[in-house]
Amino acid sequence: MRPRQDTVRVESGEVRGIVRADHTVFQGIPYAAPPKGDLRWQAPRKAEDWGGIRDATTPGNPCPQIGSSYSDTKATDEDCLFLNVTTPSTEGLKPVMVWVHGDGAIGAGHHFDATALATKGDVVVVTFNYRLGVFGGFGLPGLDGSGTFGLQDQRAALEWVRRNARSFGGDPENVTLFGVSYGASSTAAHLVSPKSRGLFDKAIMHSGFALVDLPAEAWYPGLGALPWLAWRDTAEIEGIGQTVAAELGCADIACLRALPVEKLLDHPQVMNIFQPFGYGNADLPQVPADALAGGEFAKVPVLAGNTRDEHRGIVEIFRGPVAAEDYPVLLAAAFGDRAAEVEQEYPLSAFPDPTEAWAAVLTDRVWARATFRQHELLSAHTPTFAFEFADPAASEQGASHSSDIGYLFPEEELTGGQRELSDLMIRYWANFAHDGDPNGEGLPRWPAFADGRHVQSLAPGAITGVDYRAEHRLDFWADK
Repeated sequence: MRPRQDTVRVESGEVRGIVRADHTVFQGIPYAAPPKGDLRWQAPRKAEDWGGIRDATTPGNPCPQIGSSYSDTKATDEDCLFLNVTTPSTEGLKPVMVWVHGDGAIGAGHHFDATALATKGDVVVVTFNYRLGVFGGFGLPGLDGSGTFGLQDQRAALEWVRRNARSFGGDPENVTLFGVSYGASSTAAHLVSPKSRGLFDKAIMHSGFALVDLPAEAWYPGLGALPWLAWRDTAEIEGIGQTVAAELGCADIACLRALPVEKLLDHPQVMNIFQPFGYGNADLPQVPADALAGGEFAKVPVLAGNTRDEHRGIVEIFRGPVAAEDYPVLLAAAFGDRAAEVEQEYPLSAFPDPTEAWAAVLTDRVWARATFRQHELLSAHTPTFAFEFADPAASEQGASHSSDIGYLFPEEELTGGQRELSDLMIRYWANFAHDGDPNGEGLPRWPAFADGRHVQSLAPGAITGVDYRAEHRLDFWADK
C-alpha cells in the first residue's frame, strides 16, 4: 500500500483531501480560472495560485444550469471549473481515467462516485465540470471560439491531468478519456480535434451520438428532422446567437457579458439551443462523421457501445406514453412514404404497447445504426472493442440510455447478478485503461470488433457475442 497522504502539491498549490481505508479523494480543485466577467465566452485560462493548503474535501460549484425533469440541480455561479480525483492506496503509477459527464445542459463531475472504479480497477479517476448550455456553446459573429467553450474546458482539464496526474499517483502518459451520451460525443470530438491530439491515449464512449441524425419527432414532440444531434455549423450557431442577443436587449458581446447569470438562464430553451458543439472552426474543423470516415482522428484504442433499449427512457422523458392511434402518425412524420414499410417491420402486435414500439423503432434507426457505423469507421484504423449493455432490469425502461453508468460508478448496493456484472465491467474497463485491451485473466473473452464485427453483450450471467446487426435490423435500416 502507498503511504496514505491527504495533502499533495499541484501546479497552483497544495490541496488536502480525504483519506479512506483504500483510497483518497480530492474534490473541488480548480483546473482553470473562473470563466466570469470578461472571461465569459473566452478560452479557459490557467487557475491562479493559492496560498497555503486548499481544502479539497467538498465539491466545487456545478456550472450554471436550470435543472430538468430528471435533475434537481440548479446553479448560478460561474466559478465552476473544478475537478475531483480519486486515487487508490496502492504502489506504482496508475492509469488515469478522465470522465466527461453527459447531457451538456445539466450535471457535474462530483455526481459520479469513482470509489469502486478506482479501487477495484487500480486506476486514478478524474471527474470534472465544464461550461454547459449557453455558457459552453454560445456563438456570435466575430466571437473567437463560438460554439466550443465547453469543449475547450474539457481540453483544459485534460491538459491539467497531463501536468498534474503524477501528484496523485497517476501516469500522465497513460490517460483514458471516457464519457456517456453528450460526454461520449465530446470524446468523439476530441478524437477528431487537432487541438486535442496527444492529450489522451485511449478513448471509451457510452451511447455517444457522433454519427446520430434524427428523423422528425424522434426526440421532442414537434421537433423536425436534424442532420446531426451533436453538431451544428458554427455559422448557424452564430446566427442563433445574434437572435438571442437581440431578444436579451444586447447589441454586442460586452453587453452580454454584463448580464446576470439568471437573465441568461431565464431565456426560454437557451440552455438546450446551445448544446450542440460548433464545427467548421479551429477547435473542430469538420463534422466528426466526415473526419471518422476519412480516417482523420487520433489513432488510439477505442472501447465503445450503447445500450440495448436506448430510446425507451428518452421517449418516456421527452414525449410520454404513445397511444395506438399516434403510432402511424409518428411513423409518417419520421419516415414519409417509407412509413408503411417501417410499420410492417415493427407492427404494434409485436410489442407490449405503442410506446415500446416507437422506442424500438428509434433505438434501431437512431442509435444502433449510427453506433455500428461508428465501430466500422474506427476499427478500420485503430483497435476497437464494441459492447452492448443489455441488463433488462437496469431501469424501469430496461437497458435504457445511460443505465449502464451505475455499474461503473455504483452508488448503492446492486443485486447479486448486477453486482457481479458491475465488477466484471469495472475489470474490463480498467484492463482497457491499463493497456488498451479489455481482456484479462478470468474474464470471458472479448474479441475486437474487426474480428467478425464482434459486439460483446453485457448482461448478468450472459457475457457473450451478440448478432447486433440482426438484433437491431440494420439491413432493414440501411437505406432509411
